[in-house]
Amino acid sequence: MKRMILSVIGYDRPGIVAFVAKTLADLNCNIENVSQTTLQGTFAGIFTAACPDEVTCEALEAVFAAGKNNELKIHIDPIINAGSAAKAPTQHFVVTTKGPDAQGLVAGITKVLAEHKANISNLQAYFRGGTLADDNGMIYQVEVPMDTDIVELRQALRDKAQELGLEISIQHNDIFMAVN
Repeated sequence: MKRMILSVIGYDRPGIVAFVAKTLADLNCNIENVSQTTLQGTFAGIFTAACPDEVTCEALEAVFAAGKNNELKIHIDPIINAGSAAKAPTQHFVVTTKGPDAQGLVAGITKVLAEHKANISNLQAYFRGGTLADDNGMIYQVEVPMDTDIVELRQALRDKAQELGLEISIQHNDIFMAVN
């Protein structure tokens, strides 16, 4: 078995996940992970699947293109050496922000995270416009290397949030999960 990653984009409607799942199952592929959301009426999904060695990315793309949902944009790549590189130990944090909508909010916070070698494993953002703090927010799940100065990272995030007019919360994932 080899592993593949599929990205699926298209106008949202019922049945997209069922179509992808059935197509993969018909080819004896097993879905291992899925991350899917709908953004302003657009379906966006990422699937990883274990597939028989004879199923190629090109063949799988052709099967999807021939399907009844061929208006979907589906891109498939092999997963090569997944998990083979040693990963440095990390701690997991949840960073949440809320505040008035403005250009550059995501760019500002993510720049600080990148400067501190923090990797964003999941990001959810909602922007409804306007000046009410509760109308706009972001939730970052972040992996921070163990050797990162957490006090310095927290302060840099707080400084950037203040500059951007955002309220910010930075919690270790264990605390976030216990409280929420």
